[in-house]
Amino acid sequence: MELDRCAEFLRAHDNFTIITHRRPDGDTLGSAAALCHALRRLGKTAWLFPNKGITETYLPWMEGYQAPEGYTGEVFVCVDVAGREMLCRGYDGRVDLWLDHHLDRGEPRENAVVWPDKASCGELVLELIERLGLAIDKEEADLLYIAVSTDTGCFLHGNTTAETHRAAAKLLDAGADLPRINKRIFVAKRRSRLKLEGLIYDSLESFRDGAINVAYVTLEMMRLSGATEDDCEDIANLAGQIPENRVGITVRELTAEPPRCKVSLRTDGAVDASLLCARFGGGGHRMAAGCDLPLPPRETAEAIRAAVEEAWA
Repeated sequence: MELDRCAEFLRAHDNFTIITHRRPDGDTLGSAAALCHALRRLGKTAWLFPNKGITETYLPWMEGYQAPEGYTGEVFVCVDVAGREMLCRGYDGRVDLWLDHHLDRGEPRENAVVWPDKASCGELVLELIERLGLAIDKEEADLLYIAVSTDTGCFLHGNTTAETHRAAAKLLDAGADLPRINKRIFVAKRRSRLKLEGLIYDSLESFRDGAINVAYVTLEMMRLSGATEDDCEDIANLAGQIPENRVGITVRELTAEPPRCKVSLRTDGAVDASLLCARFGGGGHRMAAGCDLPLPPRETAEAIRAAVEEAWA
């Protein structure tokens, strides 16, 4: 679907439910809430489907957006959701419109606006709001800056483009509170997070003279540090801090019985992270992707590293 037709669709309907993805990050939450706010400015009724996975980091910006109990929408819009398997836990209904910057994971999505060349879904939603005939206001600027900055690692990742910076500049001109957002999301860390980082660095394994680095986040590490889900934002970027790094593999243990681990893969383009993770049922972008494996941490790391070595060869 072209963006102008998408804008026409939104103008023609009402009573929206906006759905984010499981284990929500700043892009899905910021983009969804900004769209919700813009629809309300058009006189529409719009709410986010309640996502119980939202961490304390993002809760201050989500106040007033999650649907009250009993609300039943008529139009269901997914934002930054790559496929049905990534839908927010608790939602299994139909989807009338998809807004995303990920390529399809498995089954093609109907009525979708997908811009895979964008670093974040926030860039798409920014342009969509303007196509709706609205100037970005302060609230939307904050939310979309969260979306754009978090999906680029505060503009450090290789997916950052000149267009990304132009979008960020537009949001700053509209009043985005850069100092507050950057400090809360990228600078401030609880003591438990600092303890967890120490354990992660101790676990780090390097291969190919430091070009491939594997970091572990086990349930035991979480227990020893006293860390919670709130301490795991951007944890996947730690392995990439080795100067020679080209591929960072972060293995996070989700459950011990049965064993299950989440893999986050970050590359500089040496291998295609999205294609590699797709082999294990996951996906994402060329330089950042993820997947889940039904294996313990060590076996998960070995399986992913073997795939990386094969792809590299």
